[in-house]
Amino acid sequence: MSGARGRRGGGHGRPGGRGAPGHSTDDTVLYGRNAVEEALRAGRRRVHRVHATSGAAREPWLRNPGVPVAVVDAEEVARRAGSEGHQGVAAEVDPYPYADAAALLRGPAPLIVALDEVQDPQNLGAICRTAECAGADGVVICERRAAHITAAVAKASAGAVEHLAVARVRNLTDFLLSARDAGAWSYGAAAGEDAVPYTEPGYAGGVVLVLGSEGKGLRPRVAGACDALIELPLRGRIGSLNVSAAAAALLYGILHQRDCA
Repeated sequence: MSGARGRRGGGHGRPGGRGAPGHSTDDTVLYGRNAVEEALRAGRRRVHRVHATSGAAREPWLRNPGVPVAVVDAEEVARRAGSEGHQGVAAEVDPYPYADAAALLRGPAPLIVALDEVQDPQNLGAICRTAECAGADGVVICERRAAHITAAVAKASAGAVEHLAVARVRNLTDFLLSARDAGAWSYGAAAGEDAVPYTEPGYAGGVVLVLGSEGKGLRPRVAGACDALIELPLRGRIGSLNVSAAAAALLYGILHQRDCA
């Protein structure tokens, strides 16, 4: 396992926007069929009422005892959702139940994804979907200057956030230092002379995969708190990967390394 300490963070994704305009930023609203269905299936937060078009209301998963379904037109669903991408369904739910970041580190050999000020809801949702599918123990996000779990993020994750532990921290550097104290190794996704190929570490034990924000990559202090910086090979003409694509490639690379150990 490489113990080289990284000193610089590099960009690995440069998406242009910060989410589509008009999307709800409320965590007490859900929209989209997968997002609402997974909230009902997971049962982590109460679904108070569903507003659905007549077509969507016929879905078998909406026949949930104790959850009233109001059949309305598409305009009303869009008004409730705050988005035209509602797929005929919007729901009133309890606030998102964030996890305790310290508790994530107490699991046996945890695999955690930590995001350094990732701001695009689509990126956050896609990363959460990959993390849940890959069996990660959780995702850690920043309290400030970062996307949080909103309706748009829940939809982008296809409902994965309803099953995944997501924690918010005030200071990501402090969290990484706590991870080190707990025996976990932090690997920051970066590029440059300080980074080693992502295939070099073995990723045994507790692992925190740290990914930087769109365009800027890891902040220097966050990169400095990582135990090593790792990079994916870029063999084409484009010089960087979108952060959610980098997360997917690295997570499954880590799984492969751990499975082969």
